[in-house]
Amino acid sequence: MKIFISMLSVLLCLQLSSFAQYPAPALIPQPVEMKLGKTTDNFTIANHSTQVFISDSSLRPSAEFLINFIKKYYLLDITLTTIADANSKHVINLIRERPEQESIIKTAVAQQNIQKTPALIKPGAPTAKINLENPEQYKLDVKSQSVTIRSTSAAGVFYGIQTLIQLLPPSAKPFPLQVKAVNITDYPRFAYRGMHLDVSRHFFDVNFVKKYIDYLAMHKLNYFHWHLTDDHGWRIEIKKHPRLTTVGASRDGSIIGLYPGKGNDNIRHGGYYTQAEIKEVIKYAADRYITIIPEIEMPGHSMAVLAAYPELSTTPNQPKKVAETWGIFNKFNNVLLPSEQTFNFLEEVLTEVMALFPSPYVHIGGDECSKIWWKQSAFSQQLIKEKSLKDENGLQSYFIHRIEKFVNSKGKTIIGWDEILDGGLAPNAIVMSWRGEKGGIAAAKQKHKVIMTPENFMYFNHSQFLKDDSLTAARYLPLADVYNYEPVPAVLTPAEAKYIWGAQGNLWTEYITNPAKVEYMLFPRLDALTEVLWSPKSKRNFVDFQERLKQQFRRYDMMGIKYSKRYTL
Repeated sequence: MKIFISMLSVLLCLQLSSFAQYPAPALIPQPVEMKLGKTTDNFTIANHSTQVFISDSSLRPSAEFLINFIKKYYLLDITLTTIADANSKHVINLIRERPEQESIIKTAVAQQNIQKTPALIKPGAPTAKINLENPEQYKLDVKSQSVTIRSTSAAGVFYGIQTLIQLLPPSAKPFPLQVKAVNITDYPRFAYRGMHLDVSRHFFDVNFVKKYIDYLAMHKLNYFHWHLTDDHGWRIEIKKHPRLTTVGASRDGSIIGLYPGKGNDNIRHGGYYTQAEIKEVIKYAADRYITIIPEIEMPGHSMAVLAAYPELSTTPNQPKKVAETWGIFNKFNNVLLPSEQTFNFLEEVLTEVMALFPSPYVHIGGDECSKIWWKQSAFSQQLIKEKSLKDENGLQSYFIHRIEKFVNSKGKTIIGWDEILDGGLAPNAIVMSWRGEKGGIAAAKQKHKVIMTPENFMYFNHSQFLKDDSLTAARYLPLADVYNYEPVPAVLTPAEAKYIWGAQGNLWTEYITNPAKVEYMLFPRLDALTEVLWSPKSKRNFVDFQERLKQQFRRYDMMGIKYSKRYTL
């Protein structure tokens, strides 16, 4: 008996030793389910001999993303193939399964004969059923001779690739390059997982916007909210109204320091995207399964528009210029006149925007409208009487309803900041709740889709530390607050909670003037955001998340991503 106990103790120690040498991969976001394999089943990516097999052409962009990542950061060449080779010992299978193909897949696996059946799956790969109700679900299986990622959608396969990348060592010279043996089943908690970038306050070129999109893709986000217009600059070419960019895309200076500022730097700042560049970025994002939602601000935040076309203002005879200071403007008129001329102008602008962006959604702003200018406008007051509106809030509701009707006629849906609730919500509008959760709760109770983005938890332009390393907006948003945010308010019933579509982080750029600062403000709060939106609520643990971040920081160092080193102290 003593010998048996002794042997059992040795075996237990060996097992514990094995686990100690092979800790769970530090994945962000945390997957739904992960089982560790044996170290002997680790997969090795070999230079020139490893192949990436795709089951159909829709997976080519995903395969190329993986191949380019390994080439760039590990200096290894792996190749793409559409021909399954049952004898290959170095293959990464990317498999898109369709419901009607399940019987074919099972037959292929059973016969161990891919050559005589459609190229769908490698012999020996797991055959567990894919959840057809969640097309973003993927299964990732790592074995000594193959890696297999399977999903019913190309997007699901792409998300599996992002997890595979995190299984790679965060070092530029990890030879041999090994992938830990795991079996993962994973899918997102929320359908809408978004991140925003303001390019109006400070313009960022196409190359950096693409890099920003890569950051979102690597964190399994699927919506990019592109804030293209505001008081401080109009950033998208509109062919029918060229003055929007020849005049509205540039300002003659910016305030120095925090609002209200200590003078003006008198440095001209400008830039805009041509329609060709917009199409280029849209294609780039689509290859990463990210939908770009353009925002065209109205009826407020329109000083750049009014500088170009003052006749659209409630005060057309007063001098106009693109804004050089931040904040809500009562002193300066930034509000569009709700005239037929204005609506015709906006319809022409939106027509060009909607023709460019395949997104089914258009963000029309609707926030921080300085209604005092409508109050002082004889035309606006007369319109309130003619339309039997209650007040200026009713006029805003009328304005948004008009725009929604036009957008809906083009087969699109509007999204607006929660001020679009003022005076009555447009019938089909989606609400983005930023002034806390009150607007989102009200919209959900009215059975409207809601994107939660409350300023106190989701505004990444706020300082990460009580005393930050550089000038930021004068509020404090530590990493823990982002991580611990719960997008579904407890006051909602289960039926109402279904209208919480997801959540989004916002990055406003009043005090962010360059790409390095964007990265500094984004990371690692983007990691916290993705775990909030992707991982099961029950799996969130901030202490464990902080441990996993250590590995992520090494990866960011390898990739040259800027973040505060104070997190690593």
